[in-house]
Amino acid sequence: MRRILVDHARRDSRVKRGGHALHLSLDDADPSSPPAAVDAIDVYALDRALSRLEGLDPQQGRVVELRFVGGLTIEETVVVMGLSSATINREWAVARAWLYRELTGEATSATPGKVD
Repeated sequence: MRRILVDHARRDSRVKRGGHALHLSLDDADPSSPPAAVDAIDVYALDRALSRLEGLDPQQGRVVELRFVGGLTIEETVVVMGLSSATINREWAVARAWLYRELTGEATSATPGKVD
């Protein structure tokens, strides 16, 4: 699923398909208001960060992939991975914080599962 999302983002970002232009439906557009800020995910940066996370801590990488890419709940992730819900919650929280730092560039020396 992750590969499909990255391929889709690559396909959509090609110049011949409009590149990074903002696409609005005429039905949704309100000419009297300015365009709303788009909260876009940089799929490439997320994929690279997730690959680095998987290299540092494969279990946290798997949790993120199941939760974020696969859309599984905590309970479903517990069943798939065979771990306790406390462990999944902890791994999910640490992985999210690490990915946030990676994607925003705030603190690059942190290692998943380790306290700075």
